[in-house]
Amino acid sequence: MNEVKAIRWFPVLTLDDLWEGEMIDVDVEGEKVLLIHLAGEKIVAYQGICPHQEILLADGELKDDILTCTAHRWQFDAGTGEGVNPKNCQLYRYEVKVEDEQVFVGFPEGETRRYNRCTAQ
Repeated sequence: MNEVKAIRWFPVLTLDDLWEGEMIDVDVEGEKVLLIHLAGEKIVAYQGICPHQEILLADGELKDDILTCTAHRWQFDAGTGEGVNPKNCQLYRYEVKVEDEQVFVGFPEGETRRYNRCTAQ
């Protein structure tokens, strides 16, 4: 049986702050969080630092739902956070909800590691 974790929600911005096709990083409880506004009004949130060399992902490029880090050109699927190049990597994904134009990022209660690291292979 899977245990359901309580989530602490943090207001981070409004829909006017993040247009479709854009990305932005925000600080939440001392962590960098990357928000991406995908097509169809879907907003996703990931760790804001590249799991390879700890570069801000918001400084990268978002094109055709592929997020590319500026440092070594690592790429991630913006919809899932899965590595495209290299494939052995996954971005940590946060819960997101939108209420009355306010965007919230959720942190699972009791979970302290909200960051993935990967090495080149």
